[in-house]
Amino acid sequence: MDSGPEELMPRLLPVGNCDLPEDFDPAVPPRTPQEYLRRVQIEAARCPDVVIAQIDPKKLRKKQTVSISLSGCQPAPEGYSPSLRWQQQQVAQFSAVRQSLHKHRSHWRSQPLDSNVTMPSTEDEESWKKFCLGERLYSDLAAALNSDSQHPGIDYIKVGFPPLLSIVSRMSQATVTSVLEYLVNWFEERNFTPELGRWLYALLACLEKPLLPEAHSLIRQLARRCSQVRAGVEHKEDERVSALNLFICLVGRYFEQRDLADCGDPS
Repeated sequence: MDSGPEELMPRLLPVGNCDLPEDFDPAVPPRTPQEYLRRVQIEAARCPDVVIAQIDPKKLRKKQTVSISLSGCQPAPEGYSPSLRWQQQQVAQFSAVRQSLHKHRSHWRSQPLDSNVTMPSTEDEESWKKFCLGERLYSDLAAALNSDSQHPGIDYIKVGFPPLLSIVSRMSQATVTSVLEYLVNWFEERNFTPELGRWLYALLACLEKPLLPEAHSLIRQLARRCSQVRAGVEHKEDERVSALNLFICLVGRYFEQRDLADCGDPS
């Protein structure tokens, strides 16, 4: 038996055999309701049973799938874990920063950017990494370090632009999430730096609650990476420890990813 479209899609209105002239041409625009209905029947009968979409993979963004890992952070080495009181203080300060940013966003957005500041498009991953981290850090060029003394003043192209309020206030949530993704993925393969830390803090401050699934996955990835780097630090006096503890604290305490938070002593 020939399976017609009626078996999967019941008719909403009864349509019988249309009384059409012998010279009926379905390619010609219908002139009567009967011709229109007959043309619909012919087009439906020509539809294949299975349709395969032709997708150009070049137009798809990388890493489309959002994968949320349930694994926790690596425990802090002895003497590296911050106290519970310290964590509470950081959460309170971070909350105040977010409130101030939200309150004054319109003001800072209206402030003109310096002539040397050109914000990349949201999709331009490489340009954003250069913009935030600087060409020196992005390219890992030791030669750039030696050339700094030859040029007085700060060259933001080399050292990266700081996350000024006039810059981050112009970033949409889509851009905030994308740049956070670029930097977290960069951090997965490299060590922690002050340039990276200041941008991660600013982007977390700009994230709106409730978090989208992609942002939720990214901040968990960030906390796990921080714990991994912290576990490899040889001395607890290393300045990176405090910064790494801060991001683990914010993800675990402020963004309520409790399974990733350091326990910390009550002192």
